[in-house]
Amino acid sequence: MYSRILVATDGSELAEKGVDHAVALAKALNADLTVITATEPTLMIGTGAGMAWTSSAEVMDELIKANKDQANAILASARRKAEAAGIACKTIYVPDSYAGDAILDTAEAQGQNLIVMASHGRRGLGRLVMGSQASDVLSRSKIPVLIVK
Repeated sequence: MYSRILVATDGSELAEKGVDHAVALAKALNADLTVITATEPTLMIGTGAGMAWTSSAEVMDELIKANKDQANAILASARRKAEAAGIACKTIYVPDSYAGDAILDTAEAQGQNLIVMASHGRRGLGRLVMGSQASDVLSRSKIPVLIVK
């Protein structure tokens, strides 16, 4: 049924429930597992004296490194969970991309046939203001999406 599962995580407690579910599903189905995390594009805005104390290039380099380090830690945690269950997994970090775009583009490029992700369950104004990556993926995906709560 599902032989190539893509699970998205941001390292949050709820997202880790999605990883746990995907690991168990991959094990039960003897499916390939890929774990993805993404960091959104960074826009640096500054004017005047605040920017004079440091080079904006240095700040951006530090931010990029911090994002990459955090992504690597998130992916390493997911890999440990998969390995503990006896499953090998591939990990992918997509910098400078909105999560929904990264998930959908990767699923298509990698030939995945199921996306697993957690829903933060926002409603009303919180969803409007914060957006919903799960809703974005659900509305645009061409393959099945399993939402874990």
